[in-house]
Amino acid sequence: MDPSTAALNERLLSVLDRKQHWAWPSFAQGKVPLPQLLPHFQQEWEVYVRDFPVLLARVLGHGPPARVRGMLAANLYEEQTGGISGSAPHPELFLQMMEGCHFSRAQFEQVRLLPAAAAYREHLDRTSRDEPWIIGAAVLTLFVEGSAHERRELLALSQPAPGPAQIEASVRQHPLVRFHGVDPAALSLVRVHKLVEGGHRGDAWEGVLNYVRLDQHEPLVAAVERALDLWLAFRDSVAEACGIER
Repeated sequence: MDPSTAALNERLLSVLDRKQHWAWPSFAQGKVPLPQLLPHFQQEWEVYVRDFPVLLARVLGHGPPARVRGMLAANLYEEQTGGISGSAPHPELFLQMMEGCHFSRAQFEQVRLLPAAAAYREHLDRTSRDEPWIIGAAVLTLFVEGSAHERRELLALSQPAPGPAQIEASVRQHPLVRFHGVDPAALSLVRVHKLVEGGHRGDAWEGVLNYVRLDQHEPLVAAVERALDLWLAFRDSVAEACGIER
């Protein structure tokens, strides 16, 4: 990796390092009653879970290099069909998880976005719709699919993939199971993410870093930084809707 690309890599990782929200411990430690979490799930569904395959398809439609097309197509295929993991479309797996939480599908049919959620979604729409493709790819595959644990996740790519026993142990430690008593059978989405997302992470970084031009570094970082700012505001509004106070 040349020095300019290495510097870009570090700048992007530093953005993901900050993809942390003050309210997350309340979710992760089971401090919020499960019924009170409905706005959290509804907003995530409406902002990106339901339409993530569509957002990916827009980036693919801009005609990136053949290698990137293959990566995006594989990600899109898995998201829309579950064909790689042998499961089901990821939006469908999300709704199955919601049913495991005793929420009905009808509660996700006509969700009204909170203003901050709508602003975040608009950024996802704009960056996936507009050229150059690499901006949309970075926002969707690096930021949206990435996390504050990105450095650790990338290091883990050099290790053997988790086996079924490890995946099941992880599912049983999920907050929905551990604190809210949700049947682990409802968390197929979590299993699939554990199974396939490692490869997607490596593809995402390769697809951006191997093809970004030097003159695209600044607008690319700016778009990802903007995604972080909007995401933090989005999470503030979700926390308020769930009754979580700072």
